[in-house]
Amino acid sequence: MGRQVIGRADEFYRLRVLRVDASDSPDLQWRDDILYRRPPADHVAEGEVYRVEAVELDDEDVATPLSAFGSSDEAYAWLETSATDLSEMTKSEFEHTYFPDDGGLPVLDGLGDV
Repeated sequence: MGRQVIGRADEFYRLRVLRVDASDSPDLQWRDDILYRRPPADHVAEGEVYRVEAVELDDEDVATPLSAFGSSDEAYAWLETSATDLSEMTKSEFEHTYFPDDGGLPVLDGLGDV
């Protein structure tokens, strides 16, 4: 039996929010008494971006960035709205509505492409 190509969007994709740190701060902090230590997680990175992605259910490694936000609250609010569309739209309707035509993310809150 071949791969399904027509159906509801939620049969093909799931949505997730991914936090991306685009700052130049070090990922690891060197100390002589241990091999490495992560920097404190309580500081807010100036280059922190929250990206909403559609992940293919057949291949978890394939994710399409849909939008980018400056805060997690905005990203999760947008995810809830688009999750409703995901459950109500067909695959082609969802792709036409949410997937960027040019391969880049839409510009939101002055963040530009991420």
